Amino acid sequence: MDEANAAAEIKKEKPIMVVLGNPPYSGLPANASKRIVKDYKTQKIKTEFTWIGKLIEDYKMMDGQPLGEKNPKMLHDDYVKFIRFGQWRIERTGQGVLGFITNHGYLDNPTFRGMRQSLMNTFTSIYILNLHGNTKKKEVTPEGGKDENVFDIQQGVAICLLVKESGNTETAKVHYAELWGVREGKYQALLETDINDTEWAEIEPHSPYYLFVPRNETDLDEYMKGWKITDVLPVNSVGIVTSRDELTIRWSKKDVEETINDFASLPPEEARDKYKLGKDVRDWKVTLAQKDLKDSGITTEKIVPILYRPFDIRYSYYTGHSRGYHCMPRGEVMRHMLAGKNFGFNTTRQVTSLIFNHIICTDKITEYKFTSHDRNSYLFPLYLYPAEGEMQFGSGNRRPNLNPEFVKDISDKLGLKFIEDGKGDLDQTFGPEDVFNYAYAVFHSPTYRTRYAEFLKMDFPRLPLTSNKEFFKALAGKGAELVSLHLMESPALDNLITKYSVSGSNMVERVDYNETEHRVYINKTQYFEGVPPEVWNFHIGGYQVCQKWLKDRKGRTLPYDDLTHYQKVVVALNETIRLMAEIDEVIDKYGGWPGAFV
Repeated sequence: MDEANAAAEIKKEKPIMVVLGNPPYSGLPANASKRIVKDYKTQKIKTEFTWIGKLIEDYKMMDGQPLGEKNPKMLHDDYVKFIRFGQWRIERTGQGVLGFITNHGYLDNPTFRGMRQSLMNTFTSIYILNLHGNTKKKEVTPEGGKDENVFDIQQGVAICLLVKESGNTETAKVHYAELWGVREGKYQALLETDINDTEWAEIEPHSPYYLFVPRNETDLDEYMKGWKITDVLPVNSVGIVTSRDELTIRWSKKDVEETINDFASLPPEEARDKYKLGKDVRDWKVTLAQKDLKDSGITTEKIVPILYRPFDIRYSYYTGHSRGYHCMPRGEVMRHMLAGKNFGFNTTRQVTSLIFNHIICTDKITEYKFTSHDRNSYLFPLYLYPAEGEMQFGSGNRRPNLNPEFVKDISDKLGLKFIEDGKGDLDQTFGPEDVFNYAYAVFHSPTYRTRYAEFLKMDFPRLPLTSNKEFFKALAGKGAELVSLHLMESPALDNLITKYSVSGSNMVERVDYNETEHRVYINKTQYFEGVPPEVWNFHIGGYQVCQKWLKDRKGRTLPYDDLTHYQKVVVALNETIRLMAEIDEVIDKYGGWPGAFV
């Protein structure tokens, strides 16, 4: 007790000059940022920030302006709060050292850019030793070798040493080093070196991201001239979070209908046991899910297709109500995909260790891991429909989800008049679908993906514009072909390049590819023949499409429609590879990068 009292006295009364620790990492923090309180004068219940929650608010500002993050929940991870607390303590003393080993996500994630600037403004020297080991990102060494975590966790880690000198008000100098490889090698390096004999590289974090990792910034100015896709298509959101995929995502409409009727009719605890739902969480509870179903009237009209993974169409019951059958249904965006004819594309905000290939179009609602296994997938609908009871948009029942300033910019560059729906003639007019197709082509350019690879790891992709009408028209044409393929509407999909000719159970027991024979085996005797290696290895986001689609059906018998669908996917990917090469040829014809985009 005496020791605890003495420690408490030091914490309260004495200047603390060193803060050390290995704080917990938790996306669902144990230390709340907000609390519910009752105003005893008005008897009203309200939510207010806790003490640490108020301090974290400083991290939501950058360059004197709010970050504008729709969902800054990562800033409320426990390790961030510990860093903020340590920063506050050192600030109060006026000098000192903060040393933590934590999640390394704050080093380059755009949500943490305000935090990084704040740390630079508080401390005079910052040393970052990135230990990597992020299995979620599938990190490998620069040579392609095995990279292991120093702990038994999936999240990569880093050591930070933050130094504040008394009286020094200059912005911090940031020093960076990293360790790759197997765990024992990292342990040995940490044991044998200290801050003085570590080979630090000084980096210069700056607006708009203040990155704590080195980046090759050649062509950055060129890239930043493009429109960020969130500024082009301002209505967007992360895909649907179900919280209980095995209950809410099913293989067919019939599966959904049987499941919802049964689930809604059972006592809550019996439903929990039967469907193996585990414990309730804050945003999903058995009772709320059952109530949502019953309140909706349980009608088959609400059973809709959902894109779960690339080209992987499943079904779900969609009410659009938060904390109901779906944990986060994103109704404010998904409703536009259900209200009428529409399409959009999915992409991610930040590519990890992979090259950017995180984009695919859709005419359906989407799940939040649709295009990436380790990053949220965002849906950008092209058209917006009025909500029930709202006035119609102008002369039609939908309007384009395009920023008017962007439309003016592209209109001025091309000298074309914008029409509100469909396609223009690209001689005098252009429409929303021309813009969409043009963007889709640009984002599928292999050179775009490699030239700007470093910057695509930082934030949403940016779209360069052109003032050449013929060039715009040529790219829009290639983009239209890609869109048709990826929506599974192209007539080219009927020209199968594969065969599935061996009779059998059609059960997916294993998924193996024979590169010599160009065969994809689903069991010992049955296979798809004629799958080119480049198609087999083709990735969309974090997924090797031809492999992933089949692996997710392991243990299932493939009906005729699935067998046909898979073969059409092979065609779609084969044609995509061809078109991507042709897109680069078009760009080269009109001046290449960056000359064509002026």
